[in-house]
Amino acid sequence: MRQAVAIILPKRIIGSHVMSRRIVLLTGFLLLAIASASHADPRRRHQINPIPFSHEPCSVLDGRPCTPTFCSVFNHGPCIPEIFYPYGENLQLTIQAVPAKDDEEKYRKPDHDLDTIGDLFAALRSCWSPPSTDQAREGMQMSVRFSFKRSGDMVGPPRTTFATAGVPADIRATYRKAIDASLDACLPLKFSEGLGGALAGRPIAIRYVDNRELTKAEDGK
Repeated sequence: MRQAVAIILPKRIIGSHVMSRRIVLLTGFLLLAIASASHADPRRRHQINPIPFSHEPCSVLDGRPCTPTFCSVFNHGPCIPEIFYPYGENLQLTIQAVPAKDDEEKYRKPDHDLDTIGDLFAALRSCWSPPSTDQAREGMQMSVRFSFKRSGDMVGPPRTTFATAGVPADIRATYRKAIDASLDACLPLKFSEGLGGALAGRPIAIRYVDNRELTKAEDGK
C-alpha cells in the first residue's frame, strides 16, 4: 500500500504543474492578442475627429469667429460662433446692422423654400431693418428667443433675453419695436416639409447688433 501511494502522488503533482503551465501560456497568448489588436491600425484610430459636428478650432489671430466658443481679438463684433447645430439643439444666430464684406452673401434671402439651417439664417438676416440713425444707439445689442411652427409662423411673440446694460428704456423699446417689425414683415417663412417638421417648436436665439458708426454719420450731416 505504501508503494502504491508513493507512485500516485508524483503523477498528481506533475499533472497539476502541467495544467498550471498551460493556463499561464494561454493567458500570455490572450494578452498578446489584445495588445496586437489595440495597435493593429493606429492610422484608423487617428482618423476619428473628436470635435463635435466636425468644427475645428481656429487661432485667436484668425479674422473670423472660431469654433467652438472663441473669436479673434481683432474682431469688433460679438464673439458668438455660428455653428449649424443638429436639430433639437438651441439655434443661435448673430445679425449685424452692417455685415462684413465677406459675409454679405449670408445676408441675401434665398430665392427658394428654406431647406437648411443656413437658408433659415440667411432669411432671418435679410429681414433685419435697424432703427433710423436718429433713434439708434451705436453698439446697441439685444437678444430675443422664439420658436417657429411647422407652417413658418412663430409660436408666440419673441421674448427679450438680453439688452445692453445702461441703455434708457426708450432706446430698448425702439430696438424691440424694430425687431418685431422686421420679423413680422418676413413671416410666414416658407419651409420645406423636412425643415418645417424638424424646426417646429425648437428654440431660436438671435442677437441683433447695431455696429453702425453713428457718431461719424452724425458728424457728417
